[in-house]
This record gives sequence, C-alpha cells and structure tokens, in this order.
Amino acid sequence: MNNISILIVEDEPEIRRFLRVTLSNHGFTLFEATKGAEAIAMLESSIPTLVIMDLGLPDIDGVDLIKRIRDWSTVPIIVLSVRSMESDKIDALDAGADDFVTKPFGVFELMARIRVALRHLDLRDKGEEESSVFSVGDLKVDFSRREVFIKDTQVHLTPTEYKLLTMLAQNPGKVVSQETLLREVWGPGHSKRSHYLRVYMGNIRQKLEEKPARPRYIITEPGVGYRLKDD
Repeated sequence: MNNISILIVEDEPEIRRFLRVTLSNHGFTLFEATKGAEAIAMLESSIPTLVIMDLGLPDIDGVDLIKRIRDWSTVPIIVLSVRSMESDKIDALDAGADDFVTKPFGVFELMARIRVALRHLDLRDKGEEESSVFSVGDLKVDFSRREVFIKDTQVHLTPTEYKLLTMLAQNPGKVVSQETLLREVWGPGHSKRSHYLRVYMGNIRQKLEEKPARPRYIITEPGVGYRLKDD
C-alpha cells in the first residue's frame, strides 16, 4: 500500500479526521482538500491513485467537480455523501464517479470499495498495450499513466497542457487545426480564441524544448494549427 496515494476531498473535519486515521493505518499516503478548487490544484500538481470525495463542498457541487476531473483524468473516484436519493447516485455515476457510498458508512465497507476500485485500476493498467506510449526523440508520452518524459526525466504539465500535447501526440506528423484544439480543450464557444493556444503552446515548449524559440517537437503551421513531429 505504500505506493498508493489517496486524495480526500471533504470539508467536514470529523469525517476527514476519521478517513485520515483509518486510511493511514492501512498504509495509504494521503492528501487532503476541503474545497473543489483546492482539489483541482492538487490534481494538477500530482495525480493520486484514487480520489475519495464528498458532494457537498463549499465552493462547487461535487457532481460538477467530478465532471471537471473527468475532462482530463481517469483517476478512480469514490463518492462519500449523505445524499441518498437514487437520482443523486445516478448523477454522480453518470458524471464519472466509479462508486458511491452513503454516509454514515462502515470501515469494512469503505475498504472493500477501495479494493474493488484498485483492482479495476490494476486490470485497466495491465490491459494497456504498447501503443499507449508515444515517443519521438527524447520525448515520451505515456497515455495510460498520463506521464510525459524528456530524456527519462518526468515533465510536469498542467491538465490543459497535457490535453493539448496528447491531442498532438495522437496525431503525430499531422496538423491539428487551431479550431479543433480550442473546441476539444476549452469547448465550442472558444473556437476563435487563438491567443489561448499561443500562451499554452509557449508554456509547453518551455518545458519540453531545449531551445523553445527553435522548437524540435511542436511545430507551428501559421494560420492553420500545430503539428507534433514524428520520426
């Protein structure tokens, strides 16, 4: 369990304390957030193995938070909530949650749900094929683990940066239009805001390129879009 990390997203101190004691006693590494925005920030800096979250957060509804996480991450999500209506469970599961546990809950039930989620994650990871890794030169993108490397050194990208890079990596050598990138990453209403791309592509190049002003990997096709060079 030492290599398994869990992000707890819960604003009730008593529940958070209970989870902290219970899960740490089982050998999990824990991170804690009391708000949705704080959870997003933690997920941007380090993707945990599993997320356990409440729906009644002070700044954002949990269902909306699940949807935002699912925009860029497949991390398993277990919901702990006092909401017990069938419609609440359906909404959370449809938004992308993997499981739903109603408060109050027992330790043995929670641990069983965690084991199931980790089993599913293990099966998913084992089922990934070699095609889930893209590499060119010193750049490697591991889609299954959502990790990016330059010369075997991991590069930390924000969720938006990672999504842009993967769209290019899934179409190596092909030009992906500005409209497509903007629509898929920011939504249909942003398809003309090319300045978004200039800023983010500049940030990605700073992290990936040895000489960002003379990029080796991400090539700009003026007025059209961007292309990730292949071999």
